[in-house]
Amino acid sequence: MLTSSVHRGLDALFRRLNVDEPAPLPDTVAVEIVVPSLIAEINSHLDQDLPIGLEEWRGRRLIQHPGGNIRLLAGLRAAVGRGHPLPMKLLHSLEIYGDAARGARLIDPMRCNVGCSPAATAVWLGDSEVRAGCHPGVRYLEAVQRRGGGPVPVAAPLAVFERVWVLCTLAGAGLVPRPYRGLVRSLHAAFGEFGVAGGPGLPPDADDTATALSALARLGSPRSPEVLWVYRAHDGHFACFPDERTPSTSTNAHVLQSFGDCLRLDPPQCTRYADAMARITAWLCERQEADGSWSDKWHASPYYATACAALALARYGGDLATGTLAKAVDWLLDTQRPDGSWGRWAGTCEETAYAVQVLARVRTVHAGEVTGRALGRGCEWLRRDGEPPYPPLWHDKDLYTPTRIVRAEGLAALRLAASSPHFAPAEFRPVGKESR
Repeated sequence: MLTSSVHRGLDALFRRLNVDEPAPLPDTVAVEIVVPSLIAEINSHLDQDLPIGLEEWRGRRLIQHPGGNIRLLAGLRAAVGRGHPLPMKLLHSLEIYGDAARGARLIDPMRCNVGCSPAATAVWLGDSEVRAGCHPGVRYLEAVQRRGGGPVPVAAPLAVFERVWVLCTLAGAGLVPRPYRGLVRSLHAAFGEFGVAGGPGLPPDADDTATALSALARLGSPRSPEVLWVYRAHDGHFACFPDERTPSTSTNAHVLQSFGDCLRLDPPQCTRYADAMARITAWLCERQEADGSWSDKWHASPYYATACAALALARYGGDLATGTLAKAVDWLLDTQRPDGSWGRWAGTCEETAYAVQVLARVRTVHAGEVTGRALGRGCEWLRRDGEPPYPPLWHDKDLYTPTRIVRAEGLAALRLAASSPHFAPAEFRPVGKESR
């Protein structure tokens, strides 16, 4: 079985890479160096003696993808080999640097994980350290594997990321009336000079920082959003990280949401915030696809990006976003599946929840019977078929599923739909305290 799987995998790779015009690389984390590293490693294996059943592949070579950056990979490997420090965000993909990554001096040996990544941690430790089992990093790997109960996650632990997304989503739907004080204090404590990071070993970023600010504002414990200004790009949009390769629509939607939440509290320099919000609004409207959707580098589904952008624009985009929102609602109504769900490849709980939230909260000329029927069908599907397992749709080095976040989105969708004046199927009951 293993030999057959390897054979079919190699066949697929050769058909996709050894062609005149290979398909573009996905916009995942560090893809421009991860892919050439993997291709080089596979070619190295093909140069060696292969197991019975795979002999036909010996000596064959995969062609490097034109979207990869081999020179950058070689330079980074050389830097790691010389012990030079790397930007913090590159430690998350330390495993791609090969033998130079094992025991690299640029890593603090007292840390239990490298770059919030089990793969990076395992490669840095090396086989001998893992077998010895004495290093705290080994205990980290064992704990991650036990908690997952299946494949090792691409990143762990992502406590801040999960908490702020869940809290922001549930609070926005009125499902977190009295937050635990210790949880709120822990979110404030996570802030540093450049905001918050999704998990230990990751650098701070605008996306997690903006979402944390919105969560705290919605929980009644706001803090200044001044930290977000360090992420402002030259054309007025906001970058996730300094020197990022491609911008993110969802990050800018979250920054718009965060600034809007703070404007409601009448902060100093409100004119500065209002100007930034107008620029982000215009930028998001320009990034909308012709069909009315948005796409984003952090998620495989356009329903995620569309929900982020539409919900932020509906609340804080003003008149400039009116036509944009109408196109988004048109797209959602047009792409609902016959069974009532939404999804890029198939109907999923997560994507259906995003669509339901937008239809429940965005007021357009379509608000009425058509929207009400779509909401009803979507919620019927969520209640009937929206159970785990949830497919991996979120982008990191590969695809993953933040299960708690997906569950929170589903609960919020049902609650928001129940509060919509256009949605009232007789058998539906809202999710919340009164229905328990």
